Amino acid sequence: MGNSRKTSFKALYNVLYNDAYSNLEINRAIKASQLDRRDAALASAIFYGVLERRLTLQNIIKQYSSIPLRKIEDKVLIILEQALYQLLYMDKIPDSAAVNEAVSLAKNLRLSKSSGYINGLLRSFLRSEKRYALPDENKDKLAYLSVLYSCPKEIIEVFISSYGEQMSEEILRSLIGRPPVTASVNTLKISKDELIEKLKAEGVQAVSTAYAKNGLNLSSTGSVEELKSFKNGELYIQDEASQIAVELLNPQKGESVIDVCAAPGGKSFKSAIMMENAGRVFSYDLYPHKISLISKTAHRLGINIIKAEVRDALSGGEKLQADKVICDVPCSGLGVLRRKPEIRYRALPALSELPPLQYKILTESSQLVNRGGVLLYSTCTLNKHENNEIARRFLSENKSFKPLGLILPEGLSRAIEEEENCLTLFPNVHGTDGFFVSAFVRCE
Repeated sequence: MGNSRKTSFKALYNVLYNDAYSNLEINRAIKASQLDRRDAALASAIFYGVLERRLTLQNIIKQYSSIPLRKIEDKVLIILEQALYQLLYMDKIPDSAAVNEAVSLAKNLRLSKSSGYINGLLRSFLRSEKRYALPDENKDKLAYLSVLYSCPKEIIEVFISSYGEQMSEEILRSLIGRPPVTASVNTLKISKDELIEKLKAEGVQAVSTAYAKNGLNLSSTGSVEELKSFKNGELYIQDEASQIAVELLNPQKGESVIDVCAAPGGKSFKSAIMMENAGRVFSYDLYPHKISLISKTAHRLGINIIKAEVRDALSGGEKLQADKVICDVPCSGLGVLRRKPEIRYRALPALSELPPLQYKILTESSQLVNRGGVLLYSTCTLNKHENNEIARRFLSENKSFKPLGLILPEGLSRAIEEEENCLTLFPNVHGTDGFFVSAFVRCE
C-alpha cells in the first residue's frame, strides 16, 4: 500500500512543480512502479483527490500548522495533502494507516527531520475530530466558494460574470469526482452494439452517451491503450462534447473538411468516420510531433482520407478551400477542469489576451470556407468573452457569413439563453466537458 502513496506522490510532484499533465503523468508513474490493479486504483484515487481538493486541504494545513504555508517544503506539503485527503475523503482507509504511511513516506524520501512535524499536525487534526473552518460565507463569498470547491477566485469570477452565481456554484460542484472515460465508436470497423459486447468480454462496462450517436462512457477499463478494441482501431478517446460538435457540423460523404487546430485529432477522426472515409480531411496543427500523432491514430483507425500537415492557423499559408471548416481555438480550458484538475493551480493565460487571438484565428480560418460552406467555431472553455462574444463579433464584422441555426440532438436543450447558432455545454447540466460551439454559413 505504501508503494501506492509513493507513486501518487511522485506523480503529484511532477504535475504541481514540473508542469506535467495529470492524465499522462499518473499513467506513467503507475507503469514505472509496476503496481497491480488494486494499488494502481489507490494511487490514482489519492492523486486525483489531492488535485481536486488542494485548496481545501491547504486551508486545513494553515489552521493546524506551526509553520506558515509558504515556508513548508514542497515535498512535505504534498505528503500532508495526501494524508489529509485520505483522512477526510477515503472511508475505507483507517486513520492510523493514513498517518503512519505519511510518516513512513517522509522517512523514505529522506525527510526524517519533517516526519515529527507531519505526525504532529495529522494527530492534532485527528484529536480535533477532523474539524476545520471555512471562510465566512457572508463576509467573503468568493473566498468561501474557493476553499469549499478548491478553485481559485479568479476562475470563479469568470464563471459568475458569464453565467451568474447559481449556475457557477453548480459548475464548481461538478468539478469534484472523476468524469467518465468517453470513447467514440469507429463505425468504419464495428457497430456500437457490437463494440459494447466486445468490451463486455474484455471486462469493460460500456454505456451509450446521452446525446452523441456513437459515443460510449467506459468504466473498469484499466489502461485503455491495452484493450484489444483500442489496438484494433475500433474506438478512440473523445469527450461527448467534442463528438456533439462534429455531429452538429454534419460532414457528409464526399465533402472536404479542414480542421485548423486539429491536435489531438478527435474532430478530424469523427469527421472522416461520418464521411464513411470518402472525401478529404485536412488536419492542421502548429507542431510536427502532434501531426505525427494524428497520422498514427488515423492509421490505427483505418482512415485514409486524412492529410495531416504542419500549418500556422494565424499566418495561414496555402489557401485551400473546403465545404466545412473546424476552428477549435486555443483557450483557457475552463471547461475541462474536472478532467485536468491541475489547470486551476497554474497561472491562467491572460484572459484579456485570448479573445483577440481567437478572433484572429477565426477570421483567418473563414477564408478557407467555400461559398455555401460552413464554419464551426469551438472552445473547451466556459467564459462568455471567449465564446458567445467572439461569435457575435464575427457576425457583425464579417458580412459574407450568416448565423447557421444548430439542430440539437434529441433530448439536448440549452442551459442558458443564447443565439440559435450557438450552444454551450455544461458538465453540471449535460454531463459533458464544458464546451462552446457556434456555426456560420458563407453566403457570398
